[in-house]
Amino acid sequence: MLDRMAAALDRPWITPDRLTGLNLLLGLTSAGLAAAQWWIPALAGWLLCRAADGLDGPLSRLRRRRSGEEDPGRGGFWDISADVVVYGATVVGVGMGAAAAFGAPWLPFLLVLFAYYINGAAFLAFSSIAEKTGHRIDDGRSLSFLGGLAEGAETVVVHSLWLVFPDLAWVIAAAWALVVGVSAGHRVVAGYRALS
Repeated sequence: MLDRMAAALDRPWITPDRLTGLNLLLGLTSAGLAAAQWWIPALAGWLLCRAADGLDGPLSRLRRRRSGEEDPGRGGFWDISADVVVYGATVVGVGMGAAAAFGAPWLPFLLVLFAYYINGAAFLAFSSIAEKTGHRIDDGRSLSFLGGLAEGAETVVVHSLWLVFPDLAWVIAAAWALVVGVSAGHRVVAGYRALS
């Protein structure tokens, strides 16, 4: 479905890097709206930013197939950098809004950030070392992705639930921190074994 949508968006003025920039802008806007407790506009911004993020890679791969050019990796770097900023900002924005509106505790949101930190470090370290040692997982993306329990679709759903049920966001965050923590541990073990 994303490939078909990317083909429909394939216009000269729409580039994968611009979609990534739109993802970043919409994600930061969503986080700011959540911090201000504008939950439904924040949800709209979040879903639109995830749509932009979902389309930049397929559009890039479509254009590379057509041109026959090698992937220089610049777009993948820009994409993962924007995603890390958006994910972190969203956690902080929802945490701020939920604390202000409902007196929600900060600890679950801090645990989510900690789990994201471990998960991201394991993922990026594996991708870098796999590239250097010939263990690259080539699925058409710029980086080698190790599968896990908590991936992109699950993150979209959980962050959306925070914005739909902001009074319960800290409870959802506590459960999500556990899921992402388990996924991070799995990625560390899987990456270690894959590099053996």
